[in-house]
Amino acid sequence: MVKLRVEEFQKLHFNRLIQAEEARERENRAAVRIQSWFRGCVERAYLSHLHDNAVIIQTIWRGFSARARYRQMVKVAYFDMRMNFYNEMAVRIQKRWRGFLARKYIHNFYERKSYLEGVSMTNNPVRRAIDELDKLLKRQRDCLERVKEQAAKMRQAQRSHHLLSTLQRPGVFNSPLREAPHEMELLMRQAKSPVPTRPASRAKVGFLGAPTPTASRGRRTHCCSTH
Repeated sequence: MVKLRVEEFQKLHFNRLIQAEEARERENRAAVRIQSWFRGCVERAYLSHLHDNAVIIQTIWRGFSARARYRQMVKVAYFDMRMNFYNEMAVRIQKRWRGFLARKYIHNFYERKSYLEGVSMTNNPVRRAIDELDKLLKRQRDCLERVKEQAAKMRQAQRSHHLLSTLQRPGVFNSPLREAPHEMELLMRQAKSPVPTRPASRAKVGFLGAPTPTASRGRRTHCCSTH
């Protein structure tokens, strides 16, 4: 009996140990999960705190750097404005001084003005004479051009004298539909008909290019008459 009870107690103790070991593993895993969750919450809160602080630091630094850059830009702009003002004032002073120096020691303004007025008064008659000469030359050129044009029209009228009107038939330039004759018709009436010139007689050539006896005799008589 005692042995049986001891064996049952051992078995019960062994089962209790196994259950406790299994429960210990579950509790360990649960504790690990709880610890990981808690540590995650703590780390996330710490990271959020660090991020907020970093944002504040960045904001302060960016504001400080922007204000410093703006102050530097203002200093540069103010310096440029002052330098431009000083340069403009210096240019004005130099201009006044150079004008005074030139008027006092280099040349007299009133003497130069009187000299230029005298030059302009002297040049006025010369300009009028040059203008009159230019007009005269222009009239001469126009007259020569009209003469040349009239001569060309007269030569054309002489060459076209065969187109002159006759008593039986009107010419090309004297249409019966016109109220007055054409200008070319009047020029052809004034122009003289060209005298026809007789072309020089050609020597008669015989067989194989030899001159005929009549041609050679005529040539000898011509030579004798010239001698």
